[in-house]
Amino acid sequence: MDRMIWTAVTGMNASMARQRMIASNMANAQTIGFRAEVMRVTPMTLQGPSLEARAMTDAEVHGAIMTPGPITGTGRALDVAVEGDALLTVQALGDEEAYTRRGDLSISPNGLLVNGEGYPLVGEGGPISLPPGSDVSIGPDGAVLVRDRANPEAPPQQVDRLKLANWRGSSVLKGLDGLFRVEGGGALPRDDAARLVSGSLEQSNVKPSEVLIEMVEAQRLYDMRTKLVATAKELDEGGASLMRLNG
Repeated sequence: MDRMIWTAVTGMNASMARQRMIASNMANAQTIGFRAEVMRVTPMTLQGPSLEARAMTDAEVHGAIMTPGPITGTGRALDVAVEGDALLTVQALGDEEAYTRRGDLSISPNGLLVNGEGYPLVGEGGPISLPPGSDVSIGPDGAVLVRDRANPEAPPQQVDRLKLANWRGSSVLKGLDGLFRVEGGGALPRDDAARLVSGSLEQSNVKPSEVLIEMVEAQRLYDMRTKLVATAKELDEGGASLMRLNG
């Protein structure tokens, strides 16, 4: 009877993991550049004598849906939205390269160009540092342009260029911090054809109506597996009662 319980309980664990993923997607439905997470469910079998009939399920967040979200205009000079599939490159904790679609940029107190989560944007020579007292704008090719406020008639000067990375053909994983990284380490190549839309932001690609449906389905599946455990208990108690009668 424990075969049925093993199957049901591991399925319940998978349903709980799915509900946590759905809750994360729902909570980030309004987060700039968020990519909806997806679950991978892997069937497993315990190996060994008399154990191989016990089917188990292993579930984990495998990656994200990379479909672009809607782009909305903001009119703010440092807001950028990436057209197509490219990713903005940031410096994560530990000085490693990581990737995101979040383009609500600003200048930190120490002069670094950072996004809304505080991660420094990476250019051709590392994190982008900007001179104080200048107006900053971003070109369609990712060029970071500065204009001296004391000399507004002078043309803007390029100080660096955002690294727009191409993830196609590479295996990338989404971390708990919401950033993408190359599986096994390393860095993505620059995408010279990628373009930005200045004064705009890409919204989350989460569709709340679809997430609500997934939430209901996950709850129903959890309830079904709970009833399966209860049925296994009843069958076990019934078998034990028959054995006592025969005794």
